[in-house]
Amino acid sequence: MGENLEKAKLNLAEAVAIGVGGMVGGGIFSVLGLSASIAGHASFISFLFGGVIALLTGLSYSILGLKYRSEGGSFTYLSKGFSNQRVAAIGGWLLVVGYLGTLSLYAYTFGAYGASMLVGADSETFVLWHHVLASGVILSFLAINLFGAKVTGTTELVIVAVKVLILVFFALVAMTTIKKEYVLPVFNTGFTSLLIASALIFVAYEGFELIPNAINELEDPDRNLRKAIVYSITITTILYVSVAFVAVGNLTPQEINTYKEYALAVAAMNRLHAFGFILIGIAALLSTSSAINATMFGTARLMHDMAVKRDLPRSFALKNKSHGVPIVSLLFVGVFSVVFVNIGNLSQIASFASVTFLAIFTTINLVALLLRHEIEIVWIWPFLGFLLSLISFVSLLGYLFLQDVKTFLFIVVVYIVIILVELLFSKRARS
Repeated sequence: MGENLEKAKLNLAEAVAIGVGGMVGGGIFSVLGLSASIAGHASFISFLFGGVIALLTGLSYSILGLKYRSEGGSFTYLSKGFSNQRVAAIGGWLLVVGYLGTLSLYAYTFGAYGASMLVGADSETFVLWHHVLASGVILSFLAINLFGAKVTGTTELVIVAVKVLILVFFALVAMTTIKKEYVLPVFNTGFTSLLIASALIFVAYEGFELIPNAINELEDPDRNLRKAIVYSITITTILYVSVAFVAVGNLTPQEINTYKEYALAVAAMNRLHAFGFILIGIAALLSTSSAINATMFGTARLMHDMAVKRDLPRSFALKNKSHGVPIVSLLFVGVFSVVFVNIGNLSQIASFASVTFLAIFTTINLVALLLRHEIEIVWIWPFLGFLLSLISFVSLLGYLFLQDVKTFLFIVVVYIVIILVELLFSKRARS
């Protein structure tokens, strides 16, 4: 029986669950308020636009995944697409810092919901508890991962099912109390604001790229890989659009601006009172916890693989002998995530993560376009994915430069450091 379990492959439903679980990992709980504060009534359209970009990029990932069948995912595709391997190494570093950004976002969300449920949003100790819980959840999962334990696949699937069911229940119930003046006119803040909001919340779609990484574990990948990516992005987009629409339809602009860190829970409270707030809060805590664990586990192993290939310092390849855990990589992930979540606010963390993944997905679409003959993809799809990702990337950077220069400079400095680290520590730079 043990051998049969080890040889078991992921079926289509399980692969879709991986994608949905990766995307609905905390983003919608935290970035909804940001989207609504910028896009206004059209917040739900910003999630739709983000879904279109994710779907086009997902097609590129599916074709590249079937062609190269590597667990290295984005890192492998970048190495295949560019003759200069420093590009792939820099891309690998971008992946690492992007995952650090999402990890911080999940922890920030966990702290916000946890503190609001524990002491209340108006408490004088709210900020203190927010920092304590956000840091504590990272350190807790760091300890778990250092001992080689991780949440089982079955548990992850259960958590995904629970949080999706809660969001669907909320959307259905809140649909009956939407106020017309809260959603009309739709484009009350203009198209430019819609584009900025779409780019800012794009981190909510990070996660579908986990499916190609598991291609060697899929049943009939030639048939199921593309379906799993398309289905998971479609399901997530429908869920996001529905939840965003009913949430904005139940909140005043003042409530959105005041409670943007946990606007979804406030919307649920307006309709279902304390039960609604607690229900969404539980979903957020479950969702962010599972996402933190999975992101920390995966990021540490990505860093280990890059170190083995000499694209990171060799120390990151060091493993604990008794558990086989990449101990240095895990400590790096844990420590820097704690620092980031305590020095940044919600907008800064979400902006950093969204900019980074828009940069990665822009480049992946470019790779698919450059290799279109080799991977046999119709050029229009990666071209559209590349164009829309690039427009969103540039738009968000431009917005940050004009409206939040501190975050803009932070992102620029991090990217410069990444390039310098690659030049100083990569095997190619030393040879």
